Amino acid sequence: MVTGQRGRPRSFDRDAALDKAMTAFWERGYEATSISDLTASIGISAPSLYAAFGDKRKLFDEVVAVYASRYGDFAGVALAEEPTARAAVERILREAAEVYTDPAHPPGCMVISAAINTTSEEVARALRMRRHAGLELFERRIRADVATGALPPDTDARALARYTGAVLQGMSQQSRDGATREELEAVAERALLAWP
Repeated sequence: MVTGQRGRPRSFDRDAALDKAMTAFWERGYEATSISDLTASIGISAPSLYAAFGDKRKLFDEVVAVYASRYGDFAGVALAEEPTARAAVERILREAAEVYTDPAHPPGCMVISAAINTTSEEVARALRMRRHAGLELFERRIRADVATGALPPDTDARALARYTGAVLQGMSQQSRDGATREELEAVAERALLAWP
């Protein structure tokens, strides 16, 4: 009697799977990315996806963390490295123009675009909290510059931080609508004119 031998199971590359899931969520958003979209892009079955990542929401949370460390951290780095809030924002806007239009991945910011049209209040809240944390970083840095005299004492730190966030969100959407790096760099230059 001849017994059949089973083939060796393929090894599962978690990092590669997260990259593929990130691309799917980045292109379509949270809501429009189905489990079948994810299994097709990752190349695994639904039971394997659930075994590896839990559910769609848990996978998305993990993808957002990977996205933030790989693509979204440029703002925090600039705020930490540049000597003034204005210099940091100038760098952030220029780097956003580059990152948002890089042809190596979908356009825009995943944290902004993935939240569009989601019916999941949990997902919307989590992404909103990430965006608010960014605004708080901007505001703290602006307030610090007001305190040291790098910015005028009457500078409205909250409004300037929100303005910066609105420009970044607009640049993300513009890139999804086809704006080029050069066009977004021109937006960045205009936006800096609003700084005191």
